[in-house]
Amino acid sequence: MTVLTKADVFPLGDRTVNRMGYGAMQLAGPGVFGPPKDRHEALAVLREAVERGVNHIDTSDFYGPHVTNQLIREALHPYPRDLVIVTKVGAVRGADASWNPAQSPADLTKAVHDNLRNLGVEVLDVVNLRIVGATHAPTEGSIEERFTALADLQRRGLIRHLGLSNVTSAQVAEAGRIAKVVCVQNQYNLAHRDDDALIDELGRKGVAYVPFFPLGGFSPLQSQALSEVAQSLDATPMQVALAWLLRRAPNILLIPGTSTRNHLRENLVAAALVLPQQAIERLDGIGSTNIR
Repeated sequence: MTVLTKADVFPLGDRTVNRMGYGAMQLAGPGVFGPPKDRHEALAVLREAVERGVNHIDTSDFYGPHVTNQLIREALHPYPRDLVIVTKVGAVRGADASWNPAQSPADLTKAVHDNLRNLGVEVLDVVNLRIVGATHAPTEGSIEERFTALADLQRRGLIRHLGLSNVTSAQVAEAGRIAKVVCVQNQYNLAHRDDDALIDELGRKGVAYVPFFPLGGFSPLQSQALSEVAQSLDATPMQVALAWLLRRAPNILLIPGTSTRNHLRENLVAAALVLPQQAIERLDGIGSTNIR
């Protein structure tokens, strides 16, 4: 049985977490909306993740909405002392399952209280301000008003630490002048590497970088090179892609999501997968031109 060790860790706020974490988004129904297809399995996935050493769970109250946080509470509350639950605010779901921006100070305050209630806690470990745009790519512009609203809630004792999601380097710097930023969550994977410089900059400052869509997003990564490397290592392409991310930088924390225990076990194996130098060089050469 794969159990994460304490050897591969990185700071997240005032805690140290295993670099292989878990993302709860897929526990909700199709389109991240409504209840899970299999509630028993959803609860079992959360419990097994923690039993195997996962102590960093990523969630949001707009998953479902409310579904994943309520599942986390049912499965794991009272929470283990070393468990860090990271949530995000900045969007709401429409009745038609649409994703709608909710970025005003009042919206963000309501979202924080929704997360507190549904997770069953008095203070949130980490709250990421998610900047919502027309695409998954960051959009330019000041985030001062929005991040200041969360910093005010932090000063009131409702949030321990603050982070950012879907942001530019300039926005990270702007937020850092308002309050300490402990993590940045942006899109990054073998094929999408726009944040290379930001990852390294954050690493020098001891700030965690958490890639969303680590396996390509709604269209999984596929390439001949990735498949051939995986075959040579008797691993799956997705395990290799996760292992490459862990090797990319020590401040990268992974949160691959799944709604089944079998897939969870496959993902955790990647934490111990050693990539030979030849495989690393071949994977480093993968880019948007040869990912289909």
